[in-house]
Amino acid sequence: MAKVTVRYWAAAKSAAGVAEEPYEAKTLAGALDAVRERHPGELSRVLRRCSFLIDGDPVGTRDHETVRLTEGGTVEVLPPFAGG
Repeated sequence: MAKVTVRYWAAAKSAAGVAEEPYEAKTLAGALDAVRERHPGELSRVLRRCSFLIDGDPVGTRDHETVRLTEGGTVEVLPPFAGG
């Protein structure tokens, strides 16, 4: 298990009620399962629309089960942004 920091942005931060928090997980899927367990409800709904960065690298369409986390790493949770 890797100890990582999950950072929430915009609507994800609002739904979580915190800007970041620590988790232990082997994969992105494991970390997101733990997030959903800790924050059932609105954050779980927000996560369905989010994109993710792992240590600054976009996850894109990769299966979250295959995205390995590293000790001390960071998972950025990015909801869709409106803008122009």
